[in-house]
This record gives sequence, C-alpha cells and structure tokens, in this order.
Amino acid sequence: MIRRRLVAVSAVILTIAACGTTRRPPSSLASIEHVIVIYQENWSFDALLGKFPGANGLAGASPTSLAQTDKQGRPYATLPPAIDTRPQPPVPDARIPANLPVAPFDLAPYVPPTSRTGNPIHRFFQQQHQINDGRMDRFVAWTNVGGLVMSYYDATSMPLGRLAQEFVLADNFFHAAFGGSLLNHMWLVCACTPRWPEAPADLRARLDEQGLLVEDGEVSPDGYVVNTAYTINTPHPARITDPRHLVPSLTLPTIGDRLDDKGIAWAWYAGGWNDAVAGRPHARFAYHHQPFAYFAKWADGTAAKAKHLRDETDFLRDVAAGRLPAVAFVKPLGTENEHPNTSEPLAGQQHVLELVEAVRASAIWPRTLIVVTYDENGGRWDHVAPPVVDRWGPGTRVPTVIVSPLVKRGHVDHTRYDTTAILKLIETRWGLAPLGARDAAQDALTGAF
Repeated sequence: MIRRRLVAVSAVILTIAACGTTRRPPSSLASIEHVIVIYQENWSFDALLGKFPGANGLAGASPTSLAQTDKQGRPYATLPPAIDTRPQPPVPDARIPANLPVAPFDLAPYVPPTSRTGNPIHRFFQQQHQINDGRMDRFVAWTNVGGLVMSYYDATSMPLGRLAQEFVLADNFFHAAFGGSLLNHMWLVCACTPRWPEAPADLRARLDEQGLLVEDGEVSPDGYVVNTAYTINTPHPARITDPRHLVPSLTLPTIGDRLDDKGIAWAWYAGGWNDAVAGRPHARFAYHHQPFAYFAKWADGTAAKAKHLRDETDFLRDVAAGRLPAVAFVKPLGTENEHPNTSEPLAGQQHVLELVEAVRASAIWPRTLIVVTYDENGGRWDHVAPPVVDRWGPGTRVPTVIVSPLVKRGHVDHTRYDTTAILKLIETRWGLAPLGARDAAQDALTGAF
C-alpha cells in the first residue's frame, strides 16, 4: 500500500472538525489588509532549518528515519555516491565524498550555498514510497541523486533564518500534496487535484498490485494530474506540439474565484511572466509554476488574465506605489527561487529578503502579513512523518516563515499546518467559503499571532 491505513478515518475526523466549533481568529487577523505569499522551491524543513534553535529539527530524528533502507528494506552500510544531475547524462558529484555515513550531512563544506547541486527527483508516487508509511526511511532508495538526498544547509544565519529569528517560524508546516511543483501549486490556489479523464495513455503512470510504481507518468492511472503536465493556454513549452498532451482548461473553483465573488483585489506575480507571454521566455521560466493559467477563467484572450496574472516587476511597482491588491502571490523566476539545479540557495533567499524589505519600506507594511514558504521538499529527506489526511497528501515538511508587524517576534510555532492553511487564512480574513475539506479543516496560521 502506498499510504498508511486509516485515511478514511482521518477524513471523517477532519470533516467533523470542519463542521464543529471553529477557533475564533485573533483580533490582529482582522487588522490585515494585505496577505503576500512568496512561493519558493524545493527544500525540506530539515534541509534548511534542521539546526534552527528551538525547532523540531535534526536532533529529533528517530533511529528509523535515520537508518535508510533500499527498496527491499535492507539497510545501507554507507550513503551511495551523490549524483550531479546537471550534466547529461548525470555523473557522480566529485565535490562530495563517497561512502559518507548513513545520516544527514552538512553540504556546505563540499558545495557552498552560493553554488548549485543536482536535482533530486520529487514526484507523486516516489515521495509516497520514500515516506514508506511514515518510516521516512526510503529517501535514498527512491531518489536519483544518491546520498545527496540526505544533505542539508544550516540556514539559521542565512536570509531565511534571519527572518525566522525576527518573526515566526512554523516548524510543523507540510506541503499539501505528494510530489512536485504543479500539484502543489494547484493545492495552493484551489486545494484540488485536477482531473483529466481524457489524458492519453502515454502520459499515465502504471502501478503493480502492491501499489508500487512500475512506469512513471504525469497522470495517475485513474486520470488525475499528479506530475508535471502543461496547460493548453499560453504560455507552455514550444516543444509540446501535440495538443493531446496539453491539459484542457480547468473549471474547478479557486481562491481567485472566491476573492472575485467578494470584490477583493488579488494578483499572481511571476518572474519572467511578461517575456514568456510574449513568446520569448527566459531559459529558467517554469511554465508549470503558473497555476491560474490552467483555468478557463484566466485563459488566453480573457480580460481576467491580463488583470490578475502579472510580472514580478509589477509587484515591486505596486508595493512602492501603495496599490498592491489585498492578496498577492509572488513566484520568482527559476534563477531566484532556490530550485537546486537552477538557483543558488543563498541568492534565492537574498531575493526573498529583498522582496520582504521592499514591503517593510512601504506604506502598506503596518497592516501586511507575508508568508514565505516552499512548494515542496524537492525530494530531500525530512525526519517528521506527515499526517495521514487523504489520497493526495500532505507531503513532508517545508520551511515556512510568517513575517508581519502583527505576529509574535522570535517565535517558533509548532502548530500543524499544510499549504492550505494559507487559503484558510485568506478565507477567514475576508469571510470566504472554503474550497474543500482540507482548507476547511486547517488552522488559519493563528499560532503566529
């Protein structure tokens, strides 16, 4: 079985919790006029903040999670060689010693955070196999980068860690869905997994009778988009010339719909968006990081697309001019989002800090809340087993920092959240209906206040 048992029981418990008496939000939540979400890429909590003082970090790892085993359950004697996936074909990473002990290891002595590394696989079925019913012991077995999957940086003194020291670090924040970027971007905006029942057979994954992956694909055997597939709308990669391989426009409700229904202004600001729409995309523009572009409401030629899907440069102008919408999502370009093979961690975090500092220097700062989080773990190990909620997730923990003059200072919030807590925050603040059972059952980040 891919998932632990009791999923159905957990779903019932969540439904009951959502229908019962909800915790009253703190008065400071009503003071928020702007929510900004900065959505970075591909690091687990332990891989950046496992050494952060007062957090549930590396020191709390169980012997089971530390003792990585192969696909047959046999313990590794040493970590396999780290693989650098940037060359094609991939090669052993000569910067990292071979035969390291089976344990998390500090990457900085070998590859400083001003450099790039290989890109661990981070896909829907593989992550479930890595979690291995909560044992957290098969990250090495189901990766493509060998021992690199157990590496970490101590980001306590890096820009992310400095923000966490000053404001609120959530150390029990899980990315919403197993696997990679597209599915987690969808859960950020719609708390949903898109269905594509007409997806061609060559895009579908195959599993064996035990639920183990036999052949990977972008779509589950029963027609859900779980890995990287691209929208039929602009922009999408020019290399995909068969329209059957492009996801038809979606009609599921999103947080954009909920905000529009209440007349609340919002925008998705993406690095490199203007160039991509104009047909001259940056080499590191990620088409599948633009979730609203997959929906019919923001399809090509609509006025809503031009109004709500904008470039990151517009974000800085809107902040400076005091015209930022109430809800703003910021998605940096691939060179600045910390994705291991396209961005240096330190440069990506410095970019986040610059965005935050621009807001702090503006007139909107006193009534603004910024959530800095990561779409998913990037395939890297974390020692905390995610809760069992539903078929889709959540996945492992990711670093999340809540920045605002309205929150506690220097606080570690141990409340359990997943990505849909951001939706719950927005819904609670502006009186919006939940998008599904998951966000309805979440806490609205109230532990930060």
